[in-house]
Amino acid sequence: MNFLTGAFKPPCSISILFADAKTRKQVPLKKENGKTVMVPLFHSQENIVGEVVLEPAQGKKLEHTGVKIELLGQIELYFDRGNFYDFTSLVRELDIPGELYERKSYPFEFSTVEMPYESYNGVNVRLRYILKVTVSRNYVSNIVEYQEFVVRNYSPLPSVNNSIKMEVGIEDCLHIEFEYSKTKYHLKDVIIGKIYFLLVRIKIKNMELEIRRRESTGSGPNTYVETETLAKFEVMDGAPVRGESIPVRLFLSPYELTPTYRNINNKYSVKYYLNLVLVDEEDRRYFKQQEITIYRLEDS
Repeated sequence: MNFLTGAFKPPCSISILFADAKTRKQVPLKKENGKTVMVPLFHSQENIVGEVVLEPAQGKKLEHTGVKIELLGQIELYFDRGNFYDFTSLVRELDIPGELYERKSYPFEFSTVEMPYESYNGVNVRLRYILKVTVSRNYVSNIVEYQEFVVRNYSPLPSVNNSIKMEVGIEDCLHIEFEYSKTKYHLKDVIIGKIYFLLVRIKIKNMELEIRRRESTGSGPNTYVETETLAKFEVMDGAPVRGESIPVRLFLSPYELTPTYRNINNKYSVKYYLNLVLVDEEDRRYFKQQEITIYRLEDS
């Protein structure tokens, strides 16, 4: 058994090290196996600098036809699993064909890298950034190593941020107005609003405010839409009376939100909605939905 194990061992180990690994912020990244690892955080236009270390197995020589490192931005749609769409692809050749007898280090640098989209791990789609090192070989399989990292991009405060005013009505039975202070929120923001009851002729049991995320992937007949309810906030328990108003105050920070993503590389979109749900005593549900925009400030 030991002999077999040794036979499948790669002839060299590959390490990918970031130059600023000790000082750069680390964030959690959920892997496909469900485990979470900590990886470096970058923003668009940053330099990605480091070194690749190759170390041949003890007493072995490594023959290769070249060593290269690639920086890849990829989108994977889960209904087309295994096929990655590269929207960023940069290559640096690290070594010409030759033989390796001992540990060797190769510095690399990708300057002011354009990384326009944020890393995203959704229900039907994943966007990731990786460094990929390939040791090419003749007649036998190449040796490949990957290092993922996360990209987040900040938005300025919106110059226009109008309030939302909406009405929910059932003819001669119910008339409600509700307003929220704005339509655009950052990830650590607070949704502040008010609900006014103008006409109440049905017995309302309770009222909830939900935050929903809608992820759309693909296009045409291959469009997949997944809607998740991320938060439920009970606004009211019991029957309201005409003329009553109820304040709403919902903190976004406890929830795992992302910014709104619109048509990322023509592959997917992620939108957020506030959904006001009223339930009457016969468990009939009435709701009104309003899209909101979520963005990332530098400290969120």
